[in-house]
Amino acid sequence: MKKSKLVIDYEYDFDLLGLTTAAKGYKLAWEINQALHIQLIKQPDLAVGFKNNDERSFSFYAFETQINRLKLFKNRPSDGDTGKYFLIPEFPHFDFIILAAMKDQYAHPQLLELIKSISSVQFAAFIPMEGLKSKSNFIF
Repeated sequence: MKKSKLVIDYEYDFDLLGLTTAAKGYKLAWEINQALHIQLIKQPDLAVGFKNNDERSFSFYAFETQINRLKLFKNRPSDGDTGKYFLIPEFPHFDFIILAAMKDQYAHPQLLELIKSISSVQFAAFIPMEGLKSKSNFIF
């Protein structure tokens, strides 16, 4: 019998930023709220499936309007498992990941500069989407 494979090509209309910081999630969310004049709100944990039917939960905060979207994800699981599980395993050195689709508020470089200006953020950089295998973790 002939097999067919369904290939779905998603549009990734957002940018990803990686952050290195020692701050807790709630403190970083508050600082981002102050810097960007938005209101990140704690959401139920995001469950992500891994190989061998293993599932991990990642905490995140979200701000959404009709045209703007910003989400702050912890790159390590909420259950304290510091092993091989990361939301973006290609960049395990990042503590937090920001998904940003800010159409009318902040331009691409301006957003990065505002995030870098936060005192608890030690390092911030855009994550290139080309070749990123784990970008499907952000389709939900």
